[in-house]
Amino acid sequence: MSVGLRERALRLLARREHSRAELARKLAGGAEPVELDAVLDRLEREGYLSDGRFAEAYVTSHGARHGIARLHHDLRRRGVSDALIGEAVGTLAQTEIERAREVWKRHFGRAPDNPREYARQARFFEARGFGSEVLRALLKSPGT
Repeated sequence: MSVGLRERALRLLARREHSRAELARKLAGGAEPVELDAVLDRLEREGYLSDGRFAEAYVTSHGARHGIARLHHDLRRRGVSDALIGEAVGTLAQTEIERAREVWKRHFGRAPDNPREYARQARFFEARGFGSEVLRALLKSPGT
């Protein structure tokens, strides 16, 4: 097992949590796949690498500004399993409208006064992963 590969992995993990797939992608250059898998397996056994912990940290840091759909998409793109994503974002469903309202207050602060502005605000929230039912509830009565 390459000490240099393990040290590179630990340096990356010291900065922030990574998913296994994300870390494998970053370390893949110049490493044998078998050696890389062995290093990642060891880091998981030692508790340095955890997809579940990564998903929780990601949701904690990004959940205030993004909807469930966006969080789910981002975590899948980073190689986290659907089961772990479900656990990480499971509690956010109850607060989806409140979180969207906070984002709306920070970014817009006033209700759309014409169809063009309504469409602009709707696109903004769709891009951040908030569902259409959240958009309707929010833009119908944004200030409450």
